[in-house]
Amino acid sequence: MTASTFRMEPIAMDDRPEVDETPSAYKANGFRFPSLTATVPRELVHRASVAEVVLTDWRRVDDTRFVVTSQWPRCHTFFSPVAGGYHDPLIGCETIRQIGILLGHAEFGVPLGHQFIVWDLDITVRPEHMAVGDTPAALEIDVTCSEIRWRGGSLAGLRLHTVFRRDGEVVATGGGSLSCLAPEVYRRIRGEHTLDGDWQHLPLTSPEAPQLVGRMSPMDVVLSPTPEPHRWQLRADRRHPVLFEHAVDHVPGMVLIEAARQATAAVLKRSSYLPLSIANEFKRYVELDAPCLVEARLLPAPQAGTDPAAAAAGLRSVLVTAVQDGVTVFSAVVTAGTHGL
Repeated sequence: MTASTFRMEPIAMDDRPEVDETPSAYKANGFRFPSLTATVPRELVHRASVAEVVLTDWRRVDDTRFVVTSQWPRCHTFFSPVAGGYHDPLIGCETIRQIGILLGHAEFGVPLGHQFIVWDLDITVRPEHMAVGDTPAALEIDVTCSEIRWRGGSLAGLRLHTVFRRDGEVVATGGGSLSCLAPEVYRRIRGEHTLDGDWQHLPLTSPEAPQLVGRMSPMDVVLSPTPEPHRWQLRADRRHPVLFEHAVDHVPGMVLIEAARQATAAVLKRSSYLPLSIANEFKRYVELDAPCLVEARLLPAPQAGTDPAAAAAGLRSVLVTAVQDGVTVFSAVVTAGTHGL
């Protein structure tokens, strides 16, 4: 039984109150539903749409360990299969993001309405268990919390460590760190850059050619071309139903992670590839009213003499940075192998 105060235990069909019912198919065939699957409440993962909630349940193991379940669809309007049939690792990033917020609210007592700041987020996948199957991927995720910080009896922040399992096999590992802010603190930090602040959104720029950045639709492209190679302007289309799933006063972290994935595709000159690992660091809020430049460069290839396994696997890594008003606001290292070639 989940320890969360948000949880309401489901009523078993046999335990329903006695009522006067007319004969029905239910009574005739004696069907019972011992358990039903649903998503966790969307409010607990800061989502407006139930369709964008990927977590289905959670339970406490002890004060710092939890088990969370998730379901990845076979296809998604944005997190579609990559490299010829693998689940998109970015849905794993979104899963970790949702886990942090869920546990913050449901297990560490962060009130609804408080804000979370994600400082870093990483994931590493095991391709042999990432293939899209005949049914959605049912995942069990072991979560360990560390570096738990309290301020005045309220959670100030923590770090997550996650192990994703599918049919008992490890699919991915990852984690991240986050801080929690009360509404009044968030407003003080953001200044005028709140939803009701006095500022204007930057006009939407034209997308890079989708095939150059590993996308099919221009709507999903988050980079706009510039005259310089491997340099783009971040494109923040607030009409996007997934990346801008609800109203925000800054560029969401998932937009920046997607920018890193797309910039890597352009640098590697591969329209389809499987990111084997993505390590992201969020240094500052990225504002919606000023240009943000995204740059990418290919890192040196692993050498057989120093890292024979990586060299044999054909691993290549790309460093992606985002700069706004002359300050680095985000960085990521994306690593790909030969999957999708």
